[in-house]
Amino acid sequence: MPSLKELRGRIAGVKSTRKITNAMKMVAASKLRRAQSHAEASRPYAVAMGRMMSELATAVRHQDPSNLPVLLAGTGRDQTHLIVAMTSDRGLAGGFNANVVRNVRQHVQELKAAGRSIRILPVGRKGADVLGREFPELMLADETGVIGRDINFAKAEEVGDKIVSLLNAGEIDRCTLVYNQFVNAMTQVPTRSALVPLQAAPQNDNEAGAESAQYEFEPDETALLEALLPRNLKVQIFSALLESAAGEQGARMTAMDNASRNASKAIDRLSQKYNRTRQANITNELIEIISGADAV
Repeated sequence: MPSLKELRGRIAGVKSTRKITNAMKMVAASKLRRAQSHAEASRPYAVAMGRMMSELATAVRHQDPSNLPVLLAGTGRDQTHLIVAMTSDRGLAGGFNANVVRNVRQHVQELKAAGRSIRILPVGRKGADVLGREFPELMLADETGVIGRDINFAKAEEVGDKIVSLLNAGEIDRCTLVYNQFVNAMTQVPTRSALVPLQAAPQNDNEAGAESAQYEFEPDETALLEALLPRNLKVQIFSALLESAAGEQGARMTAMDNASRNASKAIDRLSQKYNRTRQANITNELIEIISGADAV
C-alpha cells in the first residue's frame, strides 16, 4: 500500500497535469475559431473551381489524351502512384494523425495488391515520422512546418510545384491526397481526394443520353487548361491545408478536454484512497495507544 507521502505526490502531479491540459484546451479553442473561419471561407472557391475543372475535363475527354495537359489526363499510365499524406507537425491531438496514417496504410496495401508502385509525400512531421518507419523505401522528402498558425498560399504552391515536377519528370502517374476534412470540433473525417488525373464531372442518366455541352475557349483550350490546372491543384491543396489545420485544433481541444476530465477522475480516486489510508493509520495509532494503556 502506498504511503501518504506517495499519494500526496501523485495527487499533486495529476493536478499539475490537469492545469497543463486545461491550458492547452483553451489555447486550441482560441486557435480553432480562426482556423475554422479560414477553412469555411475557402470551401466555396475550392468547390466551385474543382467543379469547373471537372466540367472542362468532361468537355475535352473525347480528345487524344496525349494532347491534353498531364494534370488533366495523367501520363497515360497507371503504374506509379503518389500519396500525399497530410498530418500535423505536433501531437496531443487524439486520433487526428493516426486516422490519416491508417488511411494511407490501407491505400498502400490496396495499391500493392494491384501491383502498383508507390511513393509517399508526407506533409506534416507526425505523418513523416510514422510512415517513414513503416515505409522508408517509399518516402520522398517531407514537407514539415507547413501546417502552423498562419497558412498562406505559398505553402500550397510549394507542395503543388513538387507534384508537377514529379509528373513532368515521369516519376509518378497518379496522385492522391489523404487528409482530415473538418466537420466540427469533435469530428474530422479522413478523406481521399484524387488530384491527378482530374476526375470528370459525374453524369446522370438524362445527361448521358443528351448531347454533350459545347465549349468555346479563349484563348485556345490548351493554353487555358495549362494556366488553370496548376492553379486548381494548388487551390485544392491549400483548401486541404486549411481543413487539416482546423481539424487539428478541434481534435486537440477535444483530446485535452477528455484528458482534463480523466485527470479530475484520477484525483478523486487518489483523494479517496488517501483519506482511507489516513483513516486506517489513525485507527492503528489509536489501537496501539489503547493497547499500551491497557498493558500499563
